[in-house]
Amino acid sequence: MRIVKAVVPVAGLGTRLLPTTKAVPKEMLPVGRYPIIQHVVEELIAAGIRQILFVTNRAKTAIENHFDDYSELILHLEIGGHEMREVSRFDYRQRGVEFFFVRQQVPFGQTKPLGTGDAVASSETFVDGDSFVVAYGDSMISSPEHPAVLGRMLESHETHGSACTIAVQEVSHEQVHQYGIVVPRPQESDAPDCQIVDLLEKPAPETTPSRLASSARYVFSAAVFDEIRMITPSPSGELFLTDAILRLIHSGAMVRAVRLAPTERRHDIGSHRAYFRTFVDYALDDPELGPGLREYLRARLT
Repeated sequence: MRIVKAVVPVAGLGTRLLPTTKAVPKEMLPVGRYPIIQHVVEELIAAGIRQILFVTNRAKTAIENHFDDYSELILHLEIGGHEMREVSRFDYRQRGVEFFFVRQQVPFGQTKPLGTGDAVASSETFVDGDSFVVAYGDSMISSPEHPAVLGRMLESHETHGSACTIAVQEVSHEQVHQYGIVVPRPQESDAPDCQIVDLLEKPAPETTPSRLASSARYVFSAAVFDEIRMITPSPSGELFLTDAILRLIHSGAMVRAVRLAPTERRHDIGSHRAYFRTFVDYALDDPELGPGLREYLRARLT
């Protein structure tokens, strides 16, 4: 069955981007012409996703407003005949795309949501037994490939009957401690699509046999919900999605990794430095304004 559902966790507090995110959700920060979350949504749509659930909190209503087809601004543009190209892009109903929203609850005595595992668990009713995509709302993947990495993940997931498929990208030896690292079967260590035999959370460089970093895109079967229910919470009470994936691996379920192509790039908006660089990358790629910006930057740097 074709996979058409995606879950996008966006309930994080964005504390590493303060004060920028004090009143604006991190996912709504602009990158080029569009906010981060719209880049994520367009990536999902390009892969054939048609039903998208945002797992939010009470501070993220701007995301829901952004995807409202009937906002006053869009009606004004339609009536005035302005920027109709952009109006049609926001006409998601015409494009066959539906949006849903659920709030990730913060339990009494806690100050933040209980992690990515808890966010995915809140989507179980929406998923309704189907396989589905999980795409983190603060990470974008730029790709000139056809199909892009998410499309290749969906193909792999269905071909192999997998319980989980993870996007991965090779990182430097010095960077492995910053990521979840997947360990492929030795026979498939260089393959673009390989089975995973272990998952290491932010390992020391000298302790890991792999440099394949998990890259914020997953495809799951509904079996993941049973594994999430079995997770032991961390000392802070959080439920980590990586623990559920580990349980799938240890149970003998098929868990695979699909590599990003050399031309594909993950943009993880986890700091101001990463955000500034990502904005510049996307702005320079703008077909209309990029060349002028390039000249401006060249002048500023000389």
